[in-house]
Amino acid sequence: MNRWILVSMALIIGLSGASALVAFASSASAIATGRVVLQGGAPASGAWVRPQTSDNLVYADSNGEFTLTSLEEGVTVTLTAWYTGHKTGWVEVAPPVSDITITLAPYASGDDPSYEWNTSYPDPANPVLGCGHCMRPSYDEWQHSAHAASGSNPRFFSLYNGTDISATFTVTPGYKLDFPGTAGNCAACHAPGDAYDAPFTTDMNSLSAIGGEGVFCEYCHKVGNVYLNPTNGLPYNNTPGVLSSRLYRPFPGEQLFFGSLDDVNRRVSYLPLEQKSQFCAPCHQFSFWGVPIYQSFKEWLESPYPSMGIECQTCHMPPGESPYFALPEKGGLARNPLRMASHKDLGLKDLEFMQNTVVMTVTTRLVYEAILVDVAITNTKAGHHVPTDHPGRHLILVVEALDGDSGAPLTQLSGPQVPSWGGEQAGLPGQAYAKVLQEIASGDFPVVSYWNPTRILGDNRIPALGSANSQYTFGAPQFGEAYTITARLALRRTFQAEMDRRGWNEPDIPMEEVTVAGEVNYLYTFFPLVAR
Repeated sequence: MNRWILVSMALIIGLSGASALVAFASSASAIATGRVVLQGGAPASGAWVRPQTSDNLVYADSNGEFTLTSLEEGVTVTLTAWYTGHKTGWVEVAPPVSDITITLAPYASGDDPSYEWNTSYPDPANPVLGCGHCMRPSYDEWQHSAHAASGSNPRFFSLYNGTDISATFTVTPGYKLDFPGTAGNCAACHAPGDAYDAPFTTDMNSLSAIGGEGVFCEYCHKVGNVYLNPTNGLPYNNTPGVLSSRLYRPFPGEQLFFGSLDDVNRRVSYLPLEQKSQFCAPCHQFSFWGVPIYQSFKEWLESPYPSMGIECQTCHMPPGESPYFALPEKGGLARNPLRMASHKDLGLKDLEFMQNTVVMTVTTRLVYEAILVDVAITNTKAGHHVPTDHPGRHLILVVEALDGDSGAPLTQLSGPQVPSWGGEQAGLPGQAYAKVLQEIASGDFPVVSYWNPTRILGDNRIPALGSANSQYTFGAPQFGEAYTITARLALRRTFQAEMDRRGWNEPDIPMEEVTVAGEVNYLYTFFPLVAR
């Protein structure tokens, strides 16, 4: 690594050992050469080699040979090597040094169903267990994420069991009410630790302790592959969650974790898949009764983002702020934070993240005795439709036109109105953006009971980098009088009637608000006012 980069890193990260980094950078000039081989002696052509925690990465040639430069003479350094299908290998050397050999051991290709999962939560009574004991920075982020709550979310159980949010009384529909005596396949995504060996018989009401941890640390770091249809790049039909995932649970005496760093030399193998959207596909792409419900992976796949190199993790797991994923007192090493993904799982709970998703533009112009309003909503940041996945989520746009002097509403002459299912906003000038499901048997809509046969009645959600435009006309006040037009856009977790009867009290998420003020002056009819 360039010495000035190292010095900058020491200053920015603010490590207690920053002076050591600066000293290390002072005269880096030594060289290390060697060879990476597989067990049996075959060259590991293309193996990744780097000084541990450094950005100084080289690739072994066809003979497995490598040369690392810019090392500190006489200072012991750990050189790591990684090759697909193998655990990361390493050797400690004091450059300059030559003829190093790093031998890589393959990781076991089998999967042991009898493996006992480690809990994510630190247990003060047994500090040997619990990922959070050592991986505290990552654990703290994960603990507040939606993944950690997937096995305990009360809104999920309200729908699964057919109850109110407190599970006090019955509310239809509910999966367990509609299909009594069955477990469904919800656990395939919501409780993968329990469901991997029993995807259709794991009842969400009877989870083990590890099942209740949701999408927990060790599960994701034991997934070594996902099964996708090569003809379309999507998971196969009827294979949600664990049914499209390949675990590598180690046999007794072994241990294995997959990670997004190639230089962790403790029972770990680097898995490039962890940094790809395909890793997320099993739980974010599937249909019920042949109707596409959760589609965020396909929406991303068909967007411009794959060609731009932007993955799901780019936005939802951006680089963290800490240089550690394991605590230094537990042996954690400082790395460039830009190399390490956070575990925040950014989503609906993160207001700033959500509000950066779309941009709204409002344009007004006067024509005779009317105010014409154009509203454009552009999905500028989401790599999928807005909103996406759960079909209850929807955007509600309300356009308010007021007389600037009296504050009285101006009469809407034309344009759309919020649909009847829009709760308190129903009938107001505006628009709703949703995938609306209709239940086949009852004809009810909009519904979220996609475990019953449904059809898509309409879908006007906003695709990645796409826009939705709507036009409104309001009667103008008298000549010389002022007016204000305010457009408000909010995201609602599910339909208001559903929330009311189940006792969900989640507030709408304010996404955008734009106000345009003007005056009725026909001399300026051809000069529209624009606001963002």
